[in-house]
Amino acid sequence: MSARLGILIFAAMLSMAVRADEISVKKGIEARFAGLKVESVTKTPYAGLYEIVVGDSIFYTDEKVGFVFKGEILDARTQKNFTEERQQKLSAIRFEDLPLELAIKQVRGSGKRVVAIFSDPFCPYCKSLDRALQREDNITIYTFLYPILRAESPEKSRSIWCAPDPAKAYYDFMLNGREPPPSSNCSAPVEKWLALGQKVGVRATPTSFTANGQRVMGARPEELVRLIGESKR
Repeated sequence: MSARLGILIFAAMLSMAVRADEISVKKGIEARFAGLKVESVTKTPYAGLYEIVVGDSIFYTDEKVGFVFKGEILDARTQKNFTEERQQKLSAIRFEDLPLELAIKQVRGSGKRVVAIFSDPFCPYCKSLDRALQREDNITIYTFLYPILRAESPEKSRSIWCAPDPAKAYYDFMLNGREPPPSSNCSAPVEKWLALGQKVGVRATPTSFTANGQRVMGARPEELVRLIGESKR
């Protein structure tokens, strides 16, 4: 037997053993927490822990399912947040599946960097993010109006969408507080916006998606700009 073949066989056996452990942990969790639907179990490379995914939540356990804890795991040396990184990967979407015709589009410069943002007109954090992104050039921003914060959010979104220049109306309102022009003979796709947000799991505004589908929650412009630069569409 060649050394290479021996290594491949060993790697395959090790993979099977890890998979068997993951199945065992899954059974243990479901036995201890009746009715819990475990979507996946993955052995982590740190401290012998197993990652358990339930819905959009991540928690951890040991091999014997003797202890379970929910929280974030950080690298003490680099401060890298392993849990957040995994959550971003698990919550990623297919950017190409977004119905961009339902978004307000603004292109600056070459527009080669792309991002989609779900925003409520009355969201102060959305305004903060919009203001920060005004400094960025060579970017295309697709804004999906997501009217969930106030009773008047749907009507304000309709007024912005129905303006002669929706992008101008949106940024005038968000950045300068200028009311969009009145429009009585126009219908906006409010129900489609809400359905889309629910489909891709948007629970708060702003929620942004980079071109590779990575999700960024909240007004975190520095992180978002970095991820936009790293993504490819």
